[in-house]
Amino acid sequence: MIWNLPNILTLLRLLAAPALAVMFLFFSRPYADWFALVLFVGAALTDWVDGYLARSWKQETKIGAMLDPIADKAMVVIALMILVGYATSHWTAWLVLPATVILFREVFVSGLREFLGDTAGTLKVTKLAKWKTTAQMIAIATLFSQGIFEHHLGMGGFGMDRDMVQDVLSGAVADTQGLRFYFEGMVWSGRIGLWLLWIAAALTLITGVDYIKKAMPYLKETR
Repeated sequence: MIWNLPNILTLLRLLAAPALAVMFLFFSRPYADWFALVLFVGAALTDWVDGYLARSWKQETKIGAMLDPIADKAMVVIALMILVGYATSHWTAWLVLPATVILFREVFVSGLREFLGDTAGTLKVTKLAKWKTTAQMIAIATLFSQGIFEHHLGMGGFGMDRDMVQDVLSGAVADTQGLRFYFEGMVWSGRIGLWLLWIAAALTLITGVDYIKKAMPYLKETR
């Protein structure tokens, strides 16, 4: 059957990609961040589950093989667009470069696969490419959590001026709203998310170059 459980999970993951952006249209923050984080993590988990089920149940199909990489790329691309679009000015510059590397690689390799046609299926996915995808997913999920901490910090400090917030964070004033927790969460999730995104961008670049090298013999034949 074409619409077996693994393929249905893949299709749901594909539909979840544009739903990420919809969260920010219909919900205020940090609720949009919460919904996007849960949706993204759930979709990332189904990426492993549908592949495992398809192999275990011997239900691998052509439509599943086609939709799976499309769903992965759609999730990553749309999530990166959201993160760059809604990032504070302090983080934007550090997000743009790794996001650009990832997006460029995905577009370029997708075009290359389309040009190669059936030959692209003979180019096996390496373990490093799987690590790349994992790093991307964890980095994006961590950066979504950064937005949650940031906006809970703003909500907790509502009505306070800058000096009062500084006094609370420094310990000079009792922290009754948990501002210190949200502040530390915002800082460290932002740092870790950025570090992971830069690592993911480096892996993306390496695997992209490796894919081009593997494709070169077929490109020469095609000419």
